[in-house]
Amino acid sequence: MAHIIVYSGPGCPYCDRAKMLLKKKGAAFDDINIRTDETKLAEMMQKTNGKRTIPQIFIGTQYIGGCDDLYALDAAGKLDALLAG
Repeated sequence: MAHIIVYSGPGCPYCDRAKMLLKKKGAAFDDINIRTDETKLAEMMQKTNGKRTIPQIFIGTQYIGGCDDLYALDAAGKLDALLAG
């Protein structure tokens, strides 16, 4: 399985929804709370060209985007192949 990183924060319904889909797919992921670690927020913003919204999702070396982007990949039938990567 591909290494997955989800930059998220507590109380974020979009973060919860994205993580729920990944769990449903049986995918293990690193959940990084950007609200408790300023260095992780800076890391996320550097990797996403300044985006501050959460979640921000990476599968392997590919930047996916947010929750809607993750669900769009699943609806298009492309998420499973990325997760297997």
